[in-house]
Amino acid sequence: MGYLLLAGAIAAEVAATTAMKYTEGFTRLWPSLVTSLGYVVSFALLAQTLKTVQIGTAYAIWSGVGTAAIAVLGLLLFGEGLSPAKVAGILLIIGGVVVLNLGGTAH
Repeated sequence: MGYLLLAGAIAAEVAATTAMKYTEGFTRLWPSLVTSLGYVVSFALLAQTLKTVQIGTAYAIWSGVGTAAIAVLGLLLFGEGLSPAKVAGILLIIGGVVVLNLGGTAH
């Protein structure tokens, strides 16, 4: 259940960050409301996730997957360029999340 909540937290964060692009510096009401609500939902779901998933693992997944997703959406929705450095960065983020998850729990 924790990882399902985490997926929801990631989706809400990605939606909020994407909506922020349309706020024009928080001068547009509806995108600003979507951004604010998305972050509130994301943090609430992340907080619930932390009841069953270790904080380091949860945060690594939340921030890493969110960052990679926003980078891809930047390419698809906003025409941002794709450089070898950007590809390497995304791969390193994903790799870091994988390594943290493979590390398991230490007692």
